[in-house]
Amino acid sequence: MPAASAPTAPAHRLPRAPGIDPATMDPNPFAAFGEWFAAADSAGLGETNAMNLATAGADGRVSCRVVLLKAWDEAGFVFFTNYASDKARQIAENPHVALLFPWLKMSRQVQIRGRAEKIRLAESVAYFLKRPFKSRVGAWVSAQSSVVSSRALLEAKFEQMLRRFADGEVPLPDAWGGYRVVPEEFEFWQSGTHRLHDRVLYRQAAGDWTRERLAP
Repeated sequence: MPAASAPTAPAHRLPRAPGIDPATMDPNPFAAFGEWFAAADSAGLGETNAMNLATAGADGRVSCRVVLLKAWDEAGFVFFTNYASDKARQIAENPHVALLFPWLKMSRQVQIRGRAEKIRLAESVAYFLKRPFKSRVGAWVSAQSSVVSSRALLEAKFEQMLRRFADGEVPLPDAWGGYRVVPEEFEFWQSGTHRLHDRVLYRQAAGDWTRERLAP
């Protein structure tokens, strides 16, 4: 089998940010994340809040997909989904998950490992009611991760639901809501020359956060 060639760096990649050092990073990983998130947002990357979510069920089989971060604070990182989906089934079997923010044009990544838990119903309702009308309707259409025989069937059900909720009042479906990922570890990754990347790991210890450098 021929060896894969190294990809050419895209011409639109932003200049590499300066290296990072545990000693000079904010001791609070949430504050450090906020700084990096704001920098990525200001760089105009587009969908800065897109994150890979990795889950594994009781059988140990790992799944990964992109979801959108909708809220975050020092309690954790919130995303929304269908509670009958494959990801929800895996979380019910094994709440340990990982998030990855791939800000590759800035040569940066942030990985967060922790536990996923359902948010309060009131929080899910408050967010759901802020969604665009057709997005709320769409949540009633899809039995996420189940087999659907055709696109036409899906669209026909969407039209049916549009008529059902023609008055604009769309309640929260029972099987839809949010999860909060409560962090146990943060890893900040900054590309370095000659593959000597900078990696800074934050871990919880005795109610506080430690930070240390990892080998690339």
